[in-house]
Amino acid sequence: MEFFRHAESWVLVSFILFLGLLVYLKVPAMLGKMLDERASKISKELDDARKLREDAAALLEEYKKKRADAEQEAASIVAQARSDAEAYAADSRKKLTETLARRTKQAEQKIAQAEAAATKEVRIAAGELAIAAAARLIKDGVSGKHSENLIAESIAAVKSRLN
Repeated sequence: MEFFRHAESWVLVSFILFLGLLVYLKVPAMLGKMLDERASKISKELDDARKLREDAAALLEEYKKKRADAEQEAASIVAQARSDAEAYAADSRKKLTETLARRTKQAEQKIAQAEAAATKEVRIAAGELAIAAAARLIKDGVSGKHSENLIAESIAAVKSRLN
């Protein structure tokens, strides 16, 4: 038995006994079980990650839709505000125009009344001057050259008071 004289032979026998011991103690089954558990754990984690990704994608789509809705609502609010502002500006312009027209009419009426009052006062003053001049002429009973001077002076006085 020359086989057992070499050291390599004993290494071979030791290796075979070691493998036999491993099989006897069911180490490959334990390794397989551990690998199966690890594979199922990884598979479960992948499924959870896939589900989380799908949830995140759905949430992202929901927020995109909400954002689009909010942008449309904001655009609608801005358009309504512009419309209201334009309507308010047009209404304000109309009211301002009406107010200006009314005040212009009132001012014209006041001017017309003032002109009428001034004309009336001028007529009254002219009448009073004419009466005073006539009374003076009658009172003095002057005739001739002197009466012509008095009439000219009275006319000049009436003209100066009218202006």
